[in-house]
Amino acid sequence: MIWRLLVFWFCLFNTWVLGILGNNTTTVDWEVQRYDGWYNNLAHHSTGATDSKLLRLYPASYSDGVYQVAEPPELPNARDVSNVLTKGQSGLPSVQNFTVLGVFFGYHVLSEIISTVNPACPAEFLNIYIGAGDPVFNPTNNSNVVLPFQRSKWFPGTGRSPNNPREQVNSVTTWIDGSSIYGCSHSWSDALRSFSGGKLASGPDGQFPSNANPSLQMWKIPDPATGQRGNGGIYGFGNAMANESPFIQAESIIWFRYHNYIAQNFSDSNPDWSDEVVFQNARKWVIATYQNIAFYEWLPLFISSGVSVYQGYKQHQDPSVSPEFLALTSQVLYSMMPSGVYMRNSTCHFRNVTGLNDQTWPALRLCNNYWNRENPNLQTATDIDELVLGMASQIAEKEDNIMVEDLRDYWYGKMQYSRTDLSAASIQSGRDFGLPSYNNMMEFYSLPPLQQWKDIQNPEIRDQLSSLYMSNIQNLELISGVLSEINGSLGDLVTNVTLNQFYRIRDGDRFWFENEKNGLFTSEEIAIIRATTFRDVLLAVINTTSSDIQDNVFMWKAGDPCPQPSQLKSDELEPCVPLVVADYFEGSGAGFGITIAFLCSLPLLSFLLAYVISKSQKRTFRKFQKKINSRDVRNASSREGFPATEWYGPGESNQQVLIQFLPNRKLNVLGNSHTKARSISLQSQQKVEVLLSNNDGNKALCLKIPKEYDLVLFFNNKEERTNFIQKFKELLDGSGVTPSFSELKEKSLLRSSFSKKERHEMLETFFRHSLSHVLDIQKADAGELHTKDINLLKFEISREELSELLGLDHHASFVDSMFSAADKNKNGFLSFKEFCNILAKLLKGTAEEKLQFMFSMHDKNGNGILTKAEFSKMLRSFSEVSNFLSKDQTENVIESMFTEAGISSEQEITWKDFYAVFRDHANILNSTTILPKGSADNKKNIDRNISFISRNNQESNGTGQQISNVELEGQRIRNRFGNRTNGNMDQPRIYTEAKRERYESSKIRQKIQQLKRLVENYRRHIVCLTICCGISAGVFAERGYYYGYASPPTGISQTTYVGLIVSRGSAASVSFMFSYMLLTMCRNLITFLRETFLNRYIPFDAAVDFHRWIAMSAVVLSVFHAVGHVVNVYIFSITPISILGCVFPTVFTDDGSEYPEKFYWWFFETIPGMTGVLLLVVLALMYVFASSHFRRVSFRWFWITHHLYVLFYILTIIHGSFALIQQPRFHIYFIAPAIIYIGDKLISLSRKKIEIEVLQVDRLPSGVTHIRFQRPSDFHYMSGQWVRIACLNLGTDEYHPFTLTSAPHEKTLSLHIRAVGPWTTRLREIYTSPADPLQIYPKLYLDGPFGEGHQEWNKFEVSVLVGGGIGVTPFASILKDLVFKSSINSRIYCKKVYFIWVTRTQKQFEWLTDIIREVEENDKNNLLSVHIYITQLAEKFDFRTTMLYICERHFQKVQNQSLLTGLRSVTHFGRPPFLGFLNSLQDVHPMVKKIGVFSCGPPGMTKNVETACRKLNKKDESYFVHHYENF
Repeated sequence: MIWRLLVFWFCLFNTWVLGILGNNTTTVDWEVQRYDGWYNNLAHHSTGATDSKLLRLYPASYSDGVYQVAEPPELPNARDVSNVLTKGQSGLPSVQNFTVLGVFFGYHVLSEIISTVNPACPAEFLNIYIGAGDPVFNPTNNSNVVLPFQRSKWFPGTGRSPNNPREQVNSVTTWIDGSSIYGCSHSWSDALRSFSGGKLASGPDGQFPSNANPSLQMWKIPDPATGQRGNGGIYGFGNAMANESPFIQAESIIWFRYHNYIAQNFSDSNPDWSDEVVFQNARKWVIATYQNIAFYEWLPLFISSGVSVYQGYKQHQDPSVSPEFLALTSQVLYSMMPSGVYMRNSTCHFRNVTGLNDQTWPALRLCNNYWNRENPNLQTATDIDELVLGMASQIAEKEDNIMVEDLRDYWYGKMQYSRTDLSAASIQSGRDFGLPSYNNMMEFYSLPPLQQWKDIQNPEIRDQLSSLYMSNIQNLELISGVLSEINGSLGDLVTNVTLNQFYRIRDGDRFWFENEKNGLFTSEEIAIIRATTFRDVLLAVINTTSSDIQDNVFMWKAGDPCPQPSQLKSDELEPCVPLVVADYFEGSGAGFGITIAFLCSLPLLSFLLAYVISKSQKRTFRKFQKKINSRDVRNASSREGFPATEWYGPGESNQQVLIQFLPNRKLNVLGNSHTKARSISLQSQQKVEVLLSNNDGNKALCLKIPKEYDLVLFFNNKEERTNFIQKFKELLDGSGVTPSFSELKEKSLLRSSFSKKERHEMLETFFRHSLSHVLDIQKADAGELHTKDINLLKFEISREELSELLGLDHHASFVDSMFSAADKNKNGFLSFKEFCNILAKLLKGTAEEKLQFMFSMHDKNGNGILTKAEFSKMLRSFSEVSNFLSKDQTENVIESMFTEAGISSEQEITWKDFYAVFRDHANILNSTTILPKGSADNKKNIDRNISFISRNNQESNGTGQQISNVELEGQRIRNRFGNRTNGNMDQPRIYTEAKRERYESSKIRQKIQQLKRLVENYRRHIVCLTICCGISAGVFAERGYYYGYASPPTGISQTTYVGLIVSRGSAASVSFMFSYMLLTMCRNLITFLRETFLNRYIPFDAAVDFHRWIAMSAVVLSVFHAVGHVVNVYIFSITPISILGCVFPTVFTDDGSEYPEKFYWWFFETIPGMTGVLLLVVLALMYVFASSHFRRVSFRWFWITHHLYVLFYILTIIHGSFALIQQPRFHIYFIAPAIIYIGDKLISLSRKKIEIEVLQVDRLPSGVTHIRFQRPSDFHYMSGQWVRIACLNLGTDEYHPFTLTSAPHEKTLSLHIRAVGPWTTRLREIYTSPADPLQIYPKLYLDGPFGEGHQEWNKFEVSVLVGGGIGVTPFASILKDLVFKSSINSRIYCKKVYFIWVTRTQKQFEWLTDIIREVEENDKNNLLSVHIYITQLAEKFDFRTTMLYICERHFQKVQNQSLLTGLRSVTHFGRPPFLGFLNSLQDVHPMVKKIGVFSCGPPGMTKNVETACRKLNKKDESYFVHHYENF
């Protein structure tokens, strides 16, 4: 053999020298064979390339002729066949003395030309069912045990008809081209190369390849013995399965070393060669050597037959591997694999190895070394050498049907199963490939088929196979037949199939090393290659000598060096680690639950955050208000009294007060507005007790007050308290009363005090039993009277407490008069009896008795006569309800009332005259009572004195009684006094009796009418909503159907069906909704379009409501989307990589690792998962802060969180752009609305950059601020429209909406803003009218105008305007516009406008009174009818309000104007009955088909208006179209 080596290297040297002399060394001058096998055949470029289909030798045998596999009982269970066919005793040597090295070399060659390990996509399974009692896989006799078997990848386009049955795919090249060494792609080869010296990359030890990097698709199946996973110990080879066992790994390391050996020789001999030249030359020689060894050295020994001489390249020869060859060859190799493999050194010492439990064993156990990482026995290059030498000396198992248990019971498993049956899996694989029956293949090769079962020579398996195949010899499968045939030799069928395959590969390979026409090698070089054996390769790369290894390493014969100690048997080796069924979700349950709980708690966390922020905002706002109030108190304290904080009791809020010391030992307690909250008299007290705190800064003081609650004060510091005590002592000096001072802990002081809260509870009991006594209420209704309550009734109440019980002002003169009349003993307090006397007169008395009591209250001297001064005082006491009457008004009403009674010349009035003045209103007085604040009966009084228009031209008072219609009488009076109006007879007469008849129908007809009106009222809304819902449902259904029934061939619908449909369908709907929701935010576009014809079809005024509806619908669908993905994540977390690789081919590569990513990877380590979580966070913040409560409490945070929509859309785009399940589709919906929205936003931004100068600021009552500012030159608007303003001086850029109160014809713009929250309060403060006239107000930023429903008031023949509180602002603009258009005789479609002004007191919005007065003066065409409803009087409807109501009606009748407002408009007491008022308009305007109703104010009021409109629209009469706005 030595001379052969010398000849080889001599010829090789000559070749190099010739190459150098020919100057042909620095470039590659031959056609380099592609790594992927393409263009080997120039006529058929893809022949033999990667992912080409297998070549069937015999037509496919599928049950349906296409792709379906026969199942039991048509074919026997694969595990049963395995138990019968391959089970047996191991330890029998190969008949041919074939070595283990030859077996694993053949296995390496097989991996060189074919690989079908890649599973099919979508995943299909032919699971192997395990019967009860299986000792390995089902020892517990379970009924549902299966061994998973996944079908192999098939060629696209096949498996569609019997003429086109399924064809499997070969993942590697068919050629023997070194793909198991260099990879089957250029990129794979590059990943293996070092790009230095033409070598393959090596690890720290140059004798080992480098570890596989992520770019290499090396299989990383978990070690079934240890459970180890990952890249550790996985080397980078050209064969993806090269790390399957140390024995295949050793074969691959040999060829790795051999390439580097050749490259080093080339590089040393040719130092000017580049890395690429060296690499390609070495690759060419290695491939040629591999071809020679595989075909001419290994193959003849394997099949025990010679091979023919090479006859040249045959272009039309198809080299494709046949599934029959794969099945038969692999079965023969499996049958020859031993249970263990020896290791020996060059001195023929067979070493012991370390097992899993650190025990020593004679050989490496096959079953415990599958995919073994970092084997302690194979750490060095010497270890690999000894393994190779051991394999060369060890004789393989006998060529028969028996498989060692390492393969049959302990082969590495798939998916959750660590073990499987290789024999059963091979049988299933044959069925998957559609292999023909054994007899069909025998006939194909003209071999004698089996005619009967007795033809099978092995009697041990004959009968059992017959039973399994139901005695039908024609059903005997190919693998089963071949295994039953093998017994020491391969048999004719295996030999023929194997030779056929290798001949076709050799003859059809254009780059075969013997083909001199391809220019790869010269004849001399071919001779050198032909002379090279695998022994030569081993001698070149392992540390051994020629005497240490036999000449033919694939066969051992007597006389060869280092014979094996004995033929290994399974029972002599380390036991196999049994089956383990992995739980992919193990250890993830708690974390998954916590994650889901966290996601579900996002709204709650957002709510808590909003709650904390709102509390902080409230606290900050209260501090700001307190600062303002404290500043006012401090400004007044230096001259008026001592500032302090009064404590009202546990759980009650404290109040800033100012304590004043008055003569006669009196103290006044003033509230924030410096109104007297309480008066304390110490004049009658003989003893004054004061308690002082002696801890926590010594700031608390308690003044004990008999018959009243104690005065508990907190001062800012001890010094202020000391000053107060000193002043208090001075107050008592000279009175003979010495105060006693005691010190206590602050908590003890508070506990010992008698708080206002306790006193209030006592007063409630006092009043409850007083009513019970007077009205004979049953005790059960009044409450049980306990002993302490009996003592309580002995208490007496003060003047202030009387006013509080009756709901009156503490300082009202009416209270003084009543208290003086009731206090019979004049002790300054009312007893239980005295209080009951008052209640009896006012609750049960007649009208005359009530008037008598009223007369006596003001008849101070008791002579039965009231002077005009006393009568005037009485009227003023009536007006103290809201300070309505001025002195002049009082005198006017007195004169008119005296004149009406015929006593105008009198200066005094008797009881008889007094009764004559009021007796016409006896019906009202009879129904009048005096009840405490908050009593339920007050609501009855509210309704009794509210007027509305009725058919008989009278006001209905709600009780069936009729009172004269003031409006009609006022109209007559105006005509009488010469108030000219337009005499046009075409004008509709107001309050005339209607002649139309009511339409009566059945309840069914009424329901139909109600539905018709509903459709008529909301037809635009219904159409738009239907379109939106239809599109949303359509895209949901389309995606759901696609992924449920027509999804791409990834198998995702089979993996997660419900979760997929829900998540994808909801995603499509959400994409549409969130995209087109942008259109509802395009205020400029909406304002423009609502003036076009589109307003007839699209309800632009409902944009905000539609925005909310879309948002709520989208968030519900988002929840469904999230729930669907939670289901998906769970399923993906328990789905093996082999399936996920199909489902997500761009994310996962099936590398055999099987273990999927944990749930947290999906949630927090993927772009879709992380963006999805962030989207849920953003949604939770936006939706919680957008709720009405938090929006009202903290508009600033609503503004901030709602501007997260930019982040939301960015995250949404990123969320879908990763294309985890489908290609991005969000842009389909998003682009058009986004472009429109951006354009609309740019318009607003262009306006927002302009600073607007504020010209005038007026601080009006009730916290209203009037701001008049410059009107931009291009600012055009309509009455009723609104704008957004911002003031950067407030430290924020948030914009707030307000309705313009100026009219379009005015040169400036104006707003009336009420301070109800932090922003508006601060705005009011910074816009305080400057003392310096040259001082400049902070500038504003303006956005608008924006349209809404109120601007359509002039599009209805009759319009009703309803304003409540600050909601009257849009109607201020409308009224001004109405006046202007009326004054210039502008043509107005609207013929009549009813303005209903609902206000607590008209003094809250006196600025509107001026506007109404101007309207009345300029309303020449009688277009406007104003009704003012004052609600404060209804809340305190007692004698005073009754008398005031009578005076108001009297004054209206006589003076043609309201006593309270000075307007000609009708003033009502109480809340407006919208239903009755609107109902009366149907009679007043019988020919008007549609009446526009426009309301603005508190949500409760607009809701009442909406309810009234809906109720009336149920009738077949006038149709009320309601537009409302709530900011």
